[in-house]
Amino acid sequence: MRKINIFYYVLTAITAITVSSCKKNIPGRTDNLAPLNPQNIDLNAGTWKPVLMSRPDTFSVPAPVATTSAEYLAELDELKGYQKNMTGEQVEKMKYWSAGNVLRWNEIMRDLVTKYNIPAYQNPDGSYPIPSAANPFAYPLFPFANPPYAARAYAYISAAQYDALIACWYYKKLYNRPQPYSVDPTVKAQTGSTTLPSYPSEAAVVAGVTAEMMKLLFPDEISYVQQNLYEAETSAMISGTATRSDITAGEALGRQVAQQFIARAKVDNAGKAVGTPTDWANLETKTIAKGEVPWYSLEIPKRPPMLPLFGKITPFLFDTTTVAALRPGPPPATHSDQMRQETQEVYNYVKNPSREHIRIVHFWADGISTYTPPGHWNAIASEDFIPKNFSEVRWARNMALLNMSLMDAAIVCWDTKYFYYNARPTQLDSDIKTLTGVPNFPSYISGHSTFSGAAATILGHIIPEKAGSYTAMANEASLSRLVGGLHYRSDCNVGLLVGASVGNYAVARAKTDGAE
Repeated sequence: MRKINIFYYVLTAITAITVSSCKKNIPGRTDNLAPLNPQNIDLNAGTWKPVLMSRPDTFSVPAPVATTSAEYLAELDELKGYQKNMTGEQVEKMKYWSAGNVLRWNEIMRDLVTKYNIPAYQNPDGSYPIPSAANPFAYPLFPFANPPYAARAYAYISAAQYDALIACWYYKKLYNRPQPYSVDPTVKAQTGSTTLPSYPSEAAVVAGVTAEMMKLLFPDEISYVQQNLYEAETSAMISGTATRSDITAGEALGRQVAQQFIARAKVDNAGKAVGTPTDWANLETKTIAKGEVPWYSLEIPKRPPMLPLFGKITPFLFDTTTVAALRPGPPPATHSDQMRQETQEVYNYVKNPSREHIRIVHFWADGISTYTPPGHWNAIASEDFIPKNFSEVRWARNMALLNMSLMDAAIVCWDTKYFYYNARPTQLDSDIKTLTGVPNFPSYISGHSTFSGAAATILGHIIPEKAGSYTAMANEASLSRLVGGLHYRSDCNVGLLVGASVGNYAVARAKTDGAE
């Protein structure tokens, strides 16, 4: 066990150095894309159902000046100056951001999760320090972007972007200010033309809302995020799609919308998810009292369980009472014949693993210093959304549906894990050697399976012709945890079913949000 623990942290340290620049080239990264060219600009998206906003005009945006005014003509001159003197680096940035702002910020988000998905090393006394939002710059850096935290972060960013773009589209249609190149033909449409009104700028709206959310979620990355905001907004101006006032109005709107989500995040119980030593001890005591073998950490020294109270966080797609309603029945009793059979099955898989099983274990592992299982499904979705040529607002809507389902899947999964506090296969049979690291939380139900069941369900609704492929991916992700020695079959099968139930709430929302 000591050798495994040392390797675990050496690998973590090496990976931390690799990703420290936040520019790691990880799977799902898509460079050299053509400019976003929506088949449908979704001009009526201002009427779609938002997540938190009561109505699209909740935050006021002042009317723009006339395109014949001296002020606006000066803004056009600024664009012409940019285009006349743009550098090669600016051209590359413009091409990069023109592929879609929701896409690019999602990639940045995945990079940040990868960078911060690193557990803390133990103190000299054998205890483990916990990242603190009150002091995010001290070791260990805040946050530890583990799968539940990552799922929540992806959800808040995506949902906030969606609400901000609904408001953006509402004001675009209301004010109907044409694109700069439509007003003055000497302004070049560098990345293609559109009939979508320019005010307020969608690039600036997405940048503003994302930057504001990042202050809460990744406070040590504010300067990095601001640099990306500047590049995104400058690229919109160089491309000829936004003037200075389009940008200013858009960023201000995005930052205002973010405040609603920040207020929610501060009271959603995430700050209590770590629990206390008393909570941790009670979980073990209650499990033993039921005659079951409790889960315990296999690390040396033992690490506290990961986010045992995450199941108490407020979901997006349903209320907290539904979390308990979605909680499945218990796993097989630890001393039952069924559990012995399932444990033996795990041992049989890891004793002589096939090359195919090794492949899927590592493909779906998504462990330390990766973008986590929720990030993996974000990468899959992004790659499939690109050829669909969705508008920015539809991109945001689809990513919000996906990520709210992933966050809520994490909530239900973690509620189940700590309700039953079920031992992992490696505890019940010490001869089981996993093909990847052992997660530091209980076995039942499988997180990978729950995440994947939810993602496959909502993505199959968004892109119905690929529904079968998504189901096959979810099944493979689930199987990877069984053949890798981390979960019993019941963990995986039940996890898929619970995940699909969560995903169906996202489907129900999609059917009534006005976008279909």
